Amino acid sequence: MNPPFGVSQFSTWPQSFADDLRLYKEAGIGFIEVCEGKLDAANPEPQLQALKESGMRVSSVQPRLHSLFPDQPRPEPASPKERMLRLRGSIELFGRHFPGTTLVTISGAAPGGDYDLAYRTAGREYAEIARIAADNGVRVALEPLNPILMNTDTFVCSLAQAGRIVEEVNHPAFGMFLDVWHFWEDAGAADQIARYGDRIYGVHVNDWRTPRAFGDRFLPGEGVIPLVELVRAIRKTGYDGAYTLEIFSELRLSGSLWADPRRTVVEGRKAFLEIWKKACA
Repeated sequence: MNPPFGVSQFSTWPQSFADDLRLYKEAGIGFIEVCEGKLDAANPEPQLQALKESGMRVSSVQPRLHSLFPDQPRPEPASPKERMLRLRGSIELFGRHFPGTTLVTISGAAPGGDYDLAYRTAGREYAEIARIAADNGVRVALEPLNPILMNTDTFVCSLAQAGRIVEEVNHPAFGMFLDVWHFWEDAGAADQIARYGDRIYGVHVNDWRTPRAFGDRFLPGEGVIPLVELVRAIRKTGYDGAYTLEIFSELRLSGSLWADPRRTVVEGRKAFLEIWKKACA
């Protein structure tokens, strides 16, 4: 059985939206994670119509602004209320066009290092976002990030920390997005995956070597992440959604995967298929 494999548009970031659709379709990709930042902000309708006509399913969406508090790429606006208002706009847009999909959110950095305030704000704001998502027929999933991004992009650096917020919000339209690059060194990963299995709303796959930059990921099987074991643990929960290749890179890096989008997509799919076969054995 072939896996439900998809590609995030972050993986081919230097390309246009139209080039992504063309390449993914030629490569036989069944699922796509849409990066709203590749859409025309003034008029996204033609691009979204082209996506519908491509035959690919939208497994998830990376909103144009998706963190509760400021992060490195999007420091403004500073107000969580205003940031969530913009996320609401993304929810309404994709709810109209792709009901049933999942929008990814991250926490951003705790303001002034005040983690107590950060958690209280997250519980309140995400509870409202969950209701809005449900009203629009979509879901929102919180993605914990690797500790190397603490105090710049996130205050949620483990599955347990993300689970704390998911449990407090306690709404079926709000869950967790797993990215193996971020949590693979988490000592309690297998137990946390089992605990929150019914709230796993998406999975990113890639691989890890000691990063040379904030954006420096590798294709599955080219690094040290125990992907077979992690995929097996995720499958055991009953998760049947897409496994989406998400590659961040920098063109200045030797062997950058952003320099050759076709190789990234074609070889990434092939590599994950091998991981999948072993996980299913």
